[in-house]
Amino acid sequence: MLTITRELRDRIVAHARADHPDEACGVVAGPAGSGRPERFIPMLNAARSPTFYEFDSGDLLKLYREMDDRDEEPVIVYHSHTATEAYPSRTDVSYASEPFAHYVLVSTADGNGEGDPYQFRSFRIVDGEITEEDVQVVETYQA
Repeated sequence: MLTITRELRDRIVAHARADHPDEACGVVAGPAGSGRPERFIPMLNAARSPTFYEFDSGDLLKLYREMDDRDEEPVIVYHSHTATEAYPSRTDVSYASEPFAHYVLVSTADGNGEGDPYQFRSFRIVDGEITEEDVQVVETYQA
């Protein structure tokens, strides 16, 4: 299960909406080994595409060095789908290289149903296998 604060969830959704109609992407880092997402890091979609996202390799290298210096790891890797449901595509699965990360997808497509303006879903992707997980939204993390 992914446990995330309302503030972080709202920031991810806001980034997805701001970059629409292009896909948005980013990372939420947390203390190494904690599994707790804390530091929101929106990234530039180097592809600038409504159907594909790509982290800029230089930005990604800089981010990983920074996380290493801060003893952090990527807890969430997120991106948006602008015209389809929030479910990993074959390309998303092929790029999933963090076996311990939660892969969050936000759909900003019209018609998400139930009056929701977006879908927010989390997945584990390990060795090409997709497993959806529950998302618990909290106000703050318990000590």
